[in-house]
Amino acid sequence: SSGINAEWSLRPGDSVNKVIGIHQLSQSLLPAIVELAEDPKWRVRLAIIEHMPLLAEQLGVEFFDEKLNSLCMSWLVDGVFAIRSAATSNLKKLVSIFGLEWAQNTVITKVLSMARDPNYLHRMTTLFAINVLAEVCPPDVISKFMVPVISNLAADAVPNVRFNVAKTMALIVPSLDAQTVEFQIKPCLSKLYDDEDMDVKYFAHEALVLCH
Repeated sequence: SSGINAEWSLRPGDSVNKVIGIHQLSQSLLPAIVELAEDPKWRVRLAIIEHMPLLAEQLGVEFFDEKLNSLCMSWLVDGVFAIRSAATSNLKKLVSIFGLEWAQNTVITKVLSMARDPNYLHRMTTLFAINVLAEVCPPDVISKFMVPVISNLAADAVPNVRFNVAKTMALIVPSLDAQTVEFQIKPCLSKLYDDEDMDVKYFAHEALVLCH
């Protein structure tokens, strides 16, 4: 455990490799990380998530993708909202570290596929992940990959998903070109504005205001 404690005390800028070495990390610390990542206490899982960007930065993309990427994706469907929320923020940090090409190849496709998940909480996580990923993705990626998925979720049977669609659209509108807003976002929001659910109607109205 002393190795784990030493690792957790690292500050940004410190080198994991210098402290414990990549081989030792792989052999001894990594199994502990994986075990703690599935700890029944959600605050323990949260602590592990918060250290992922530092580990990613120090260990590099190849090691991360092989050993830790699947772990980060699994947190997106955790049973605790705080973990799912932290996992989405973690994705944004990882994209900032590894770059857009990495995100398109390994993260964005997986996140967007969750929009078809039978569990509505996971479908909502897709929207929450889009909210943070849109901050680090260029407009063409948002328009081409994210907008169609968001639009499809506008017809979701669960009102909570539908009003989160409106909230997500409000967030991404400033990043989109006028044509995308006019022909894809506004028609979708207009339908949501006619929704029978008052929350859906409210957030659709809020988003429509931003489109003008």
